[in-house]
Amino acid sequence: MSITAESKVGSIAVEHPLATRVFARHGIDFCCGGGRPLKEACAKTEIDLEDLLKEIESEIAGSSEDCTRWDERPLPELIDHILEKYHKPLKEELPRLEHMAGKVLKVHGEKDPERMQGIYDTVFALKGELEQHMVKEEEVLFPMIIAGQGQSAGAPISVMEMEHDQAGGLLLSLRELCSDYVVPEEACHTWRALWVGLADLERALHEHIHLENNILHKRALSNQ
Repeated sequence: MSITAESKVGSIAVEHPLATRVFARHGIDFCCGGGRPLKEACAKTEIDLEDLLKEIESEIAGSSEDCTRWDERPLPELIDHILEKYHKPLKEELPRLEHMAGKVLKVHGEKDPERMQGIYDTVFALKGELEQHMVKEEEVLFPMIIAGQGQSAGAPISVMEMEHDQAGGLLLSLRELCSDYVVPEEACHTWRALWVGLADLERALHEHIHLENNILHKRALSNQ
């Protein structure tokens, strides 16, 4: 396993897909923050570099899962994977999460009005941004890449990556508002389901953005 302290987090995630599980466990940003060296990411999250390397090696050695190297697959195949694995579920999950956030606000809002309102407002904003973002990708960027015009897609790619950063910021806000998704003892079934759903959304979006920022966009621009 050729990973060093200077290896970029995003590059590690590309070359060793199972490493993303380790990064997720330790809160290391491998999508929007994929350009940082591993030693910098460890310092920020106060994780020992050698321990993290051993954990990544153990994760890879202990898994029998056949992980696709999307940096080695044709770009149309990668786009189909993004549409099926991430876009399609998001279009169903975002309205569900917004509905649950509204219900929790209505029923439990008086217990912590500012925080509950903040959670609903952030879910609402994230839903709106992601829905518009996916339309731009599906109607503009993805067709350009499939048509072999990726090298001319610098402008839309810059916009998409800026919007990825904005979505990442909203995810961080939600994690803070939801106390790292530790479910309160007094939470009802809907409240618990909202916390679980938002945590799952965060994991899926990190994977989703990683595939686009660190693989799809880079390969499209370099015509690989």
